[in-house]
Amino acid sequence: MTELKRQLGLFDATMINVGTIIASAIFIVPAGIAAGLHATSLTIAVWIVGGIVSLLGALSIAELAAAMPRAGGAFAYLSEAYGPVWGYLYGWANGTVVNPASIAAIAVGFAGYLGFFLPLSGGGIKVVAIASIVGLTVLNIIGVRAGALTQNVLTVLKIGILVSLIVIGFAVPGGSTGNFQPFWPSASAPSLIGPLGVAMLGVLWAYDGWIETTFVAGEVTNPGRNLPRAIIYSTVIAVALYVLVTVSYTFVLSPVRVAASSLVASDAAQVTLGRMGAGFVAGAILISTLGANNGIVLTAARIPYAMARDGLMFKWIGGVHPRFLTPVPSLIVQAAISIGLTLTGRYDQLYTYVIFTQFLFYAIMCSAVIRLRSTAPAMERPYRAWGYPVTPIAFILFAAWLVGNTILEKPIDSLKGTVILLAGLPLYFYWKRAGEGGRRR
Repeated sequence: MTELKRQLGLFDATMINVGTIIASAIFIVPAGIAAGLHATSLTIAVWIVGGIVSLLGALSIAELAAAMPRAGGAFAYLSEAYGPVWGYLYGWANGTVVNPASIAAIAVGFAGYLGFFLPLSGGGIKVVAIASIVGLTVLNIIGVRAGALTQNVLTVLKIGILVSLIVIGFAVPGGSTGNFQPFWPSASAPSLIGPLGVAMLGVLWAYDGWIETTFVAGEVTNPGRNLPRAIIYSTVIAVALYVLVTVSYTFVLSPVRVAASSLVASDAAQVTLGRMGAGFVAGAILISTLGANNGIVLTAARIPYAMARDGLMFKWIGGVHPRFLTPVPSLIVQAAISIGLTLTGRYDQLYTYVIFTQFLFYAIMCSAVIRLRSTAPAMERPYRAWGYPVTPIAFILFAAWLVGNTILEKPIDSLKGTVILLAGLPLYFYWKRAGEGGRRR
């Protein structure tokens, strides 16, 4: 049976993560955050706190990635720590909700920004989004190096874009320190708990992606060294860029204007550079979102592939093309689900599903770091989580608060995410009973 090949280096792995993290959210989400929090101090603070939380998770899960550098990432970690049902549920959630929803949401964001140059109807946005999903899937079918090279180029470009936005915002006339007002919130602290939790959903969705390179762990060279470094480097880069660009938006527009803007980055550039600047930024965002989706398409298909190889999915999904050395069936299925979500779901609903299910599993993964230190002390660990055990415990506590707050603030969306997650259990028991017979299918 054809296997995947290790051919991705440290730079490739880091660019996959950075390129996946920096997508459409930083250009869209700040408006909703400003509308809910009404104060510069809070809109900046949530990005800092979200970055710290993401880094805590990255520092913890990097230990698992270095110790178990297998295709599918968390599917392997949870199966090892808690048994195959937990690995399966993670794979099921990612296969039906998390990654396809991210692909669909980012594709819709990409198409929305294309509307800056070419007015599109609601149906037109969906057509463009679907076309981008199909195109990126084909690119990643023809070879992992083709997908990785594309990712490297687009990620370097988008880092340059964000740095330019930051520098232009502060260096070119148009901004003012007066735009930071109101700096402090006028509402009472208890009344801010709910809005802060909702805002954190958007922030953590913007940071999500720091785990993506673990999905292709089976194709990373020297994984014990390169995987943890890529995870940590990419998270630090994203935190620095996100916080600085948020300050730049506010300096140029003010919290009120940020809240009223549907295209925040373009509106900020229009203040400093005029119409030409806004058009340049819109084009740059198209590159950013396209690169992010390329990273997800490249990595996420390895999860169903790994499940199929373990007999917990249809065997044909675990196929690898003998010439291209890519998991072609899994890539095609992933594209089909993403297209279905594009046609039926809304952008805000999609990323709510993503964060709710994703952070539930992130917390379980961090607890797996603690569990495996006890149950598998002899396991080789090329990297050990910095700050252990405080680091994973702090992340688990925050994730528990986030999930609980999401249930309270958005109960219907949370219920949908839970139902989709549990809907995978009957199939798990089917494949478990099938045993070796299921693997022969």
